[in-house]
Amino acid sequence: MHMQRMTERKEQLGQLRWRYAGRGKEGKSRLLNEFCEQYGYERKYAIKLLQNRLERAPSRRRAGPEPKYEPVQEIVERIWSCAEQLCGKRLAPALELWLPHYSRHYGKLLSTQKKLLNSISAATLDRLLAECKAQARRGQSGTRPGSLLRHQVPIQGEVWDERRLGFLEADSVAHCGGSLAGNFIWSLTYTDLASTWTEGRAVWNKGRHGVLEQTKNVEQTLPFALLGFDFDNGGEWLNWTLIHYLQVRPRPVSVTRSRPYHKDDNAHVEQKNWMWPRQLLGYGRLEDERLLSPINALYTEAWGPLQNFFLPSMKLVKKWREGSRWVRRHDEPQTAYQRLLAHGELTAKARRQLRERFEALDPFMLAQEVERRLKPILRAAVAE
Repeated sequence: MHMQRMTERKEQLGQLRWRYAGRGKEGKSRLLNEFCEQYGYERKYAIKLLQNRLERAPSRRRAGPEPKYEPVQEIVERIWSCAEQLCGKRLAPALELWLPHYSRHYGKLLSTQKKLLNSISAATLDRLLAECKAQARRGQSGTRPGSLLRHQVPIQGEVWDERRLGFLEADSVAHCGGSLAGNFIWSLTYTDLASTWTEGRAVWNKGRHGVLEQTKNVEQTLPFALLGFDFDNGGEWLNWTLIHYLQVRPRPVSVTRSRPYHKDDNAHVEQKNWMWPRQLLGYGRLEDERLLSPINALYTEAWGPLQNFFLPSMKLVKKWREGSRWVRRHDEPQTAYQRLLAHGELTAKARRQLRERFEALDPFMLAQEVERRLKPILRAAVAE
């Protein structure tokens, strides 16, 4: 009803304006009196209304700050895309590692852009990237118990010191495409608890000899000595072949296992399972044994250096319960390379070798190399 009255009033106003414009002084005065008496308008306002001289109210600007960081939006999106879509808290420190290489690939940055990028916060990065966020999905567990050695290998306990370098957690991930039947490739993930340094390898059907070969290769490439080795109850780890290699040596490696059906016992490597094989190779089925060599090359020559040298991560410092929720506090985001340099146990030779390797790397080139090597692998997975 109200909208109908407003429409009728607008139509009447249009007719009155036409009549008002065609009258003389006395006629306008009489029309103006009738108009004010009928609608209750003040005389000056009615004159402006009939002459169509009312000024429009200026549109109100939406509350909030000016779009200060628009000049760096494209730069942030490029780095975020190459840096495996980090969250704002991890991306903020990563910018310092990536920006020195940016101009080589995308042109020189303006001084104003450099100033903005040096002052940008994690929350602002998240707002700038709100439309670019990706979604994740889950896969199946392929862990099958190893029975004979379960009572001989102790559950992880006091012997482990997460502050020391060399204590690794290991786990396997099935590239089965939703079905564990038949033959396919498995990824092995190894992560150091103190530094978060992580290595990935691929094996065929997670056979014990293949797992042993890749574990030997990982130990040879680590920048620190292997002191402890922890895994779940899967038969690929819980076997005499691997245990003999780890313990029959001048300085035996401490071997422990997690409790059955307690994934939190291997929380560090379980997290890396998503960041390494799942984020890289997805959930498709890889049943071509010829892909083993290119996948291992991808892990060691491109994906591993990118993750360990240029993608910061956060470690949980403490957590406590407040009512019905858990409160968690993490340390400042750092790369595994930065954590190793800050650690007091690393030898001078190992530090020098790490620095030389870091200075020879370009994160944008590594990201491009990952894409180049990954395409034929994923094409093979789709074609199967």
